[in-house]
Amino acid sequence: MKLLITGAGGFVGRNLTAQLENIREGRERHSVLGENPELELFLCTRSTTEEELKEYCKKADSVIHLAGINRSSREEDFMEGNAGFTARLLKLLRQAQKDAPDQRAASVIYASSIHADREDAYGKSKRAAEEQIRAYGEETGAQTVIYRFTNLFGKWCRPDYNSVTATFCHRIARGLPVSVQNPDAVLTLTYIDDVVEEILQAIAGGPHRKDGFGFVPETYRCTVGQLAEILQGFSSLQQRLEIPQLDDPFTKKLYATYLTYLPEEHFRYPLTMHEDVRGSFTEMLRTPDRGQISVNISRPGVTKGNHWHHTKHEKFLVVSGHGLLQLRRIGNDEAGNPFPVTEFEVSGKKLEVVEMIPGYAHNLINLSETEDLVTLIWASECFDPEKPDTYGETV
Repeated sequence: MKLLITGAGGFVGRNLTAQLENIREGRERHSVLGENPELELFLCTRSTTEEELKEYCKKADSVIHLAGINRSSREEDFMEGNAGFTARLLKLLRQAQKDAPDQRAASVIYASSIHADREDAYGKSKRAAEEQIRAYGEETGAQTVIYRFTNLFGKWCRPDYNSVTATFCHRIARGLPVSVQNPDAVLTLTYIDDVVEEILQAIAGGPHRKDGFGFVPETYRCTVGQLAEILQGFSSLQQRLEIPQLDDPFTKKLYATYLTYLPEEHFRYPLTMHEDVRGSFTEMLRTPDRGQISVNISRPGVTKGNHWHHTKHEKFLVVSGHGLLQLRRIGNDEAGNPFPVTEFEVSGKKLEVVEMIPGYAHNLINLSETEDLVTLIWASECFDPEKPDTYGETV
């Protein structure tokens, strides 16, 4: 399959090209395109010459037409950059079909805009391009799909251009104020990965269609004020060692987008190590409903723990060193004897999770005389000094 992508250097183009390359190279098995399909990509950017574009049109089976003008101080630029370029592209495709009449005319997938129904210069130019593409399909019998995309967001989108999400992410990630002129204005937002997936479906011949247009099934609605509030909430998560509620698809996609706008110096952030002669304990991640993850370091020969919990439970994973985990149920059996101690020898050379059960005293012993014991710990709740649910008890 030979694909021509116009506007390959733009936001959608870069994301689409990256995923097509993943599929072509076998890094991604696509449900429709399959595993290791034969894909040849022709990437048309602003530097592509007319002669190069002509050669691409001769070879292409499908054209994903993403190129266009979104902003300009001159109204005539919209008609030239949108309708004008589309006309030149379709002329080359028609000529290619005439030169090889036994070859099926290339299909065209067009990225239009929700603003195509407006009467301004931009809307008229996008609508004119749509009409040209429909006419091409009727004339040649080629499949055509027109998408009026709505408020796209995701990685690699240019801020301060035509995406409020990109602009908000860029500014908030740098501690800059955002301007919300109409907080009650409703946005319909579409995530770039969902856009790319829909385009891949269209390439394979199975686009979603409604009322004469293609559409992306997954979209999200919120107000401008809500969008700003959500993104501003992300800005303090690193300091609180938290992540948002990722079971909500919109929040998950929005948070992934926000992270891509962090300045590189903010990719790394320090943690507080609580240290004493026994070693250290460091919280890494706190969640609102899934507990916390911490790193525990025990010095050679040191025993840590010797406590139990009513409700809190933990999972211990030794990732380096050699140790012993001991657990004993609190209280005595029917004969009045202490319950027996259960022991698990653990090592970073054999990764195993050991459950710390509620109602069981437990400890962790570093058996090495020379090496630290490093343990990754998940706890079912974040530590609360006002209600620690931790009670001293020697195993």
